[in-house]
Amino acid sequence: MSITCFIRYEIDPFQRDAFRAYAEAWGRIIPRCGGHLLGYFLPHEGSNVEAWGLIAFASLADYEAYRARLKADPEGRENFAFAQRERFIVKEERRFLEIVDAAFQQPARVAEGV
Repeated sequence: MSITCFIRYEIDPFQRDAFRAYAEAWGRIIPRCGGHLLGYFLPHEGSNVEAWGLIAFASLADYEAYRARLKADPEGRENFAFAQRERFIVKEERRFLEIVDAAFQQPARVAEGV
């Protein structure tokens, strides 16, 4: 995977559970449609309105093919409709970033004597 789509959501903090259900549904839908789901993240401390979704792709062309499959997926369409109907997403922004392979998913290693 070389491209990651970072989706920043501004959510209604009083509808946190609705956003959780929305994110959990993407956990089934995104991989089925060809996205490498890195995760969805709810606010924990600090801001109570900012949530994130991260999805990786080999290329922008793969992302475009994924979007087409997503729009054709019945459960995907229903999840989009759920968000529109319940209005728990106030704002959504997408950014595409390149992964730096040497600095990606490095596990913690505690050095001896530290």
